[in-house]
Amino acid sequence: MALNIPGLVSLSVFFTFTLAAGIWASWKSRKKQQNQNPTEMAIVGGRNINVCIGLFTATATWVGGAYINGTAEIVYLPSKGLLWVQAPVGFALSLLIGGFFFVNPMRSKNYMTVMDPLQEAYGNMMGSLLFIPPLLGEVFWFAAILASLGATMRVILDIGGSLAITLSACTVILYTLLGGLYSVAYTDVIQLVFVTLSLLVCTPFALINSATESIYYTATHKHYQDPWIGKIEKQYLGRWLDDFFYLVLGSIPWQTFFQRVLSSASPSQARFISYLSGVGCFLMAIPSVFIGAVAASTDWNQTSYGLPSPLERGESAMILPFVLHYLCPAYISIAGLGAIAAAAMSSADSALLSAGSMFAHNIYRKNLRKKATDREVLWAMRTSMLVFGAGAASLAFYSNSVYDLWFLSGELVYALLFPQLCCALFAPSSNTYGSAAGFLVGLLLRLLAGEPALKIPPIICYPVCSLLDGSYVQLFPYKTFTMLFTLGTIIAVSYLATVLFQRNLLPRRWDVCNVLGETSTHTPLHQMDKQTGLQTGVPCFPPEGKATNRAPTFMMFSSHVVFSPQKRQINV
Repeated sequence: MALNIPGLVSLSVFFTFTLAAGIWASWKSRKKQQNQNPTEMAIVGGRNINVCIGLFTATATWVGGAYINGTAEIVYLPSKGLLWVQAPVGFALSLLIGGFFFVNPMRSKNYMTVMDPLQEAYGNMMGSLLFIPPLLGEVFWFAAILASLGATMRVILDIGGSLAITLSACTVILYTLLGGLYSVAYTDVIQLVFVTLSLLVCTPFALINSATESIYYTATHKHYQDPWIGKIEKQYLGRWLDDFFYLVLGSIPWQTFFQRVLSSASPSQARFISYLSGVGCFLMAIPSVFIGAVAASTDWNQTSYGLPSPLERGESAMILPFVLHYLCPAYISIAGLGAIAAAAMSSADSALLSAGSMFAHNIYRKNLRKKATDREVLWAMRTSMLVFGAGAASLAFYSNSVYDLWFLSGELVYALLFPQLCCALFAPSSNTYGSAAGFLVGLLLRLLAGEPALKIPPIICYPVCSLLDGSYVQLFPYKTFTMLFTLGTIIAVSYLATVLFQRNLLPRRWDVCNVLGETSTHTPLHQMDKQTGLQTGVPCFPPEGKATNRAPTFMMFSSHVVFSPQKRQINV
């Protein structure tokens, strides 16, 4: 196939237009930045993003290239079908639940990132450990998005996937670096409008193609392959429920979600944006469902693609670009390519900004450089985005299944971070001991369950663990079980630690995390300054000739100590 010059030109125009919009938004944010904190402007847009822009950017964040590609792919697969397309409903419910339960406590306290309540409840060091799962999730998400875009460009434009991934990553990184959330939000508006219009234009042409049987007939009758409605066999019900709860609850503790609601002017606006974006996310999946149904109803021998079919060639992950290219006129398929590019960029910039925001605000400022200026934190954020973006682009070159990579990216967040966030916001009795125990137990359970996609055999075989295609597959809802076990561990160990110290079953000088918050054992810093002459924020070792009532074992735990207002822990 020859190089598609018109498609390449139109895509170049779209990329240029998006970049120009991002640069314009960056200039606009700098004008508003004169009287505001530059870091706050970059991370949460100065908390003055209006409702319309917030709704567009929140919806576009979830409607990415992996979302629309993956939805079409699952509908097309004979072993799956529509009943296994859980992301649209799962994401919609996630945004509704997040808006109802989580938005108000997060926005009312003016948090900057999803990690803030975790560090407030469990300390900076524990918060740094909890930063690892969402970081991996954002990087893998970015990689999945770029991989789907590269596959699409390779099919429709006949250019190398690596070139497409590189160009897309460079464009996203550039305008995200320049304008932060403002650039991301305003480009999301353009991208979501383009995705909506393009898919609405392409879908009818695919439906009326002469090589395609009626999707209403093939939904329930076997024609070229099994009905695309699909079915859920009894033995796979546990796995279906596990995946569904993973999407609903595991999609909440992401910085990409909270970054939008935390940028709103008020908690009520934040909830409104969360509710409506859930509806928009569901509606945006409908064209992809139709495209997947069309692919399952097509005689590919009547197209220039020929036989064997995409399924038999192992190319089902690219079914959406195949439908656009082989079942739509050339000028229409170009519009469809633009839709996928826009969807990819709208989610990629969100993932990149989220990872950089958490690193700069929660790791660099609160751990590495506690006295860093706002300008220094801003540059740390930009540098980290460059590193994370380059790493994600590298991973995208090795992606074989878009949907698998997208689905796997949040498992650690679901199993480890969601229970931690719930306890930090809704269980005041939880403490650092419980958080650490929950993290270790949850991580161990998840790793021992194995991962077929990565060819990691399970050590723990849960009930109905089956051998399929040479790999053991857990049909038991082990992800949800791990999440619930982690939640129970946090609560139980927190309670046990409190009881042991309260009843003096353990010496209180061993309470290095200060779960009791008693001044008789641990002197507050402002009092210790007067008694010992120590300055807050400097190493807490007594100067020569000065006595202090702080236990030596406690002083050896950390060289920097800051007490939390909740008195549940120390921030180290």
